[in-house]
Amino acid sequence: MDKDVAAGNTTSTLGHLALGLTLLAFGLGGTGVIDNVAAADAAGLATWVGGVTLFLVGLLALRAGDKGDGTAFTALGAFWFTWGTAVGGGATADAVGVFLLLWALLALTLTLAASGSGLFGQGVYGLLFVALLLLGIGALADNGGLGKAGGWVAAVAGLVAWYGATAAVAGWPTALGRANRGAAAAAS
Repeated sequence: MDKDVAAGNTTSTLGHLALGLTLLAFGLGGTGVIDNVAAADAAGLATWVGGVTLFLVGLLALRAGDKGDGTAFTALGAFWFTWGTAVGGGATADAVGVFLLLWALLALTLTLAASGSGLFGQGVYGLLFVALLLLGIGALADNGGLGKAGGWVAAVAGLVAWYGATAAVAGWPTALGRANRGAAAAAS
């Protein structure tokens, strides 16, 4: 089997694990698929794992000269810390919608900046952009269906981030496409 795995560095792997777990918990809560579990129930995880951990990992990446992961993780750490500490604070639905749409712009920036990084780089940020866009519009329009759809997209983004980081640690394949299928068939 072809093991074309992007090795990733320690900060990248830890950052994507933290992002993946946070997105998965937040997304699953937003879907309503688990009884009595809402996105707000992920506030503690979002504050400490998504917020503080991502922010610190981002600072370490910046110190090591990795401006891409450094920028992404510090900015996303600020997002998750702000969301985690503010949830349940009595903000209006319109304020929440605007908050989510503004952070969707950050996710769009990260998506565009990660061009060429493949499914586990650009894909995670692209899915995060779509999730925040759906959640923001859903909050502004008072549309629970859009909120649930945004939750599902966030959960998928979390799974993609988690798999990418786990693959880097475990040596699992991450490359998709014809070249890998051809190489795998030739190796058989």
